[in-house]
Amino acid sequence: MSSPTGPASGLPVRMPRPRQPGRHRRPEPLAAPEGAPALVLAVPGTPAAATRSLAEEVVSIARSELPGLDARIGYLDGDDSQFPTLQAVLTHAAEERSARYEQAKAAGMDVKEPDGPVAVVVPLLAGPDGALLRRIRQAVMDSRIAADLTDVLGPHPLLAEALHVRLSEAGLARADRARLFAVTTAADGIILGAVGGEEAVQAAGITGMLLAARLAVPVMAAALDQDGSIASIADQLRSSGSQQLALAPYLIGPEIDPAVIEEAAKEAGCSAAEPLGPYPAIGKLVLAKYTTALGIAPQQAQGAPVR
Repeated sequence: MSSPTGPASGLPVRMPRPRQPGRHRRPEPLAAPEGAPALVLAVPGTPAAATRSLAEEVVSIARSELPGLDARIGYLDGDDSQFPTLQAVLTHAAEERSARYEQAKAAGMDVKEPDGPVAVVVPLLAGPDGALLRRIRQAVMDSRIAADLTDVLGPHPLLAEALHVRLSEAGLARADRARLFAVTTAADGIILGAVGGEEAVQAAGITGMLLAARLAVPVMAAALDQDGSIASIADQLRSSGSQQLALAPYLIGPEIDPAVIEEAAKEAGCSAAEPLGPYPAIGKLVLAKYTTALGIAPQQAQGAPVR
């Protein structure tokens, strides 16, 4: 029989073990801090239903990774009706924050006047594009709203993973190097098509090295928006022994007319994969830019092996 302070003498006592942190512990899920700035995705290109669907899926991924995140979409060439401009989205975010403060103050709550950035603007760009980045920066300045502007998403290993997936979906690469079967249409040389001039090509080359390590084939970057660049790189790859080439667009999608990709593939005499689009890694990288700007420690974004 048990005593008031514990079991009777001689009976084993099972005490609960305190939970200890360790490498096998699941990390505690993060949530957006209360009053955190909005994440504003700056979307380039001509607005269209497909562009809106892509952008919405990207911010949906970011929200799923950080519950409570206030994520919005601003279009660089928006019309403030179906496609709100980046400037209008920033202005609206500032008005909403001021309204929340005034409501709390009127309710007698002890609140501090909000300070710090109203928003963190993340360009939906895989690589640097000087012309587009200048326009995004100008839109932020014209809004007269306190907002931080992050860098572009790449180069990054997750983008190499996304390129691999798009190539495998098009039948231009094996989905998994560990599998001992051949894909008859697999390319033995990859042209990485970037947008944004020479700086973009150099940045794409870094991700290209990571892709080459995944595929064990040569990868060279070229400019989709420069005449002759794609054909020149195709000639270099063929002269070095590659016979079956593939074009992998190193861009999200809205940055360029899809017809340009088709024409570049014809010029190089090869097939092309789809742009990166709303691949899950894109949403994770957008969120990583946001959390880094705010000094939040996100769960490390890791790319799962491609299966």
